[in-house]
Amino acid sequence: MNPKKKDKKIFKGSVTTMRFAVVVSRFHDHITAKLLEGVEHCLHDHGVPEENRKVFFCPGAFELPQVANQLAIQKNWDAIICLGVIIRGDTPHFEYISAETAHGIQDVALRYSLPVVFGVLTTDNEQQALDRVGGTQGHKGWDAAFTALEMAALFKTLKRRAR
Repeated sequence: MNPKKKDKKIFKGSVTTMRFAVVVSRFHDHITAKLLEGVEHCLHDHGVPEENRKVFFCPGAFELPQVANQLAIQKNWDAIICLGVIIRGDTPHFEYISAETAHGIQDVALRYSLPVVFGVLTTDNEQQALDRVGGTQGHKGWDAAFTALEMAALFKTLKRRAR
């Protein structure tokens, strides 16, 4: 999916025991499905077993933080990846949804000291979103999963050092 990063494995130790939750917005599902494919490819490429990955769907990007919060409460995950698409329209709705989604995802990450990755595309039009899911701008789903792997490994290292 992402040839530049595919061979770059920066993780010390094994990620095979790490557990990842992926929350996917169904709004613009023709694009979020491609984001999810990128996540699945990256996690597979890095040796995360399928049984250590679970996908949850929600109606839209605004609901992503709510689902991430419920998953964080469970304390079963090494990282949560949030995937969505918000495309600018003719009203200020884009700004409200984008800002609250970003803030909500970050709030869950800080509240639970857990990597919660912002894999939400915020674009001016549909073509820009398509360009970011395997088109001319790379694959942001793959990148989100790689970020989750890197952050989960870093958090494990930091927790070990804190002991």
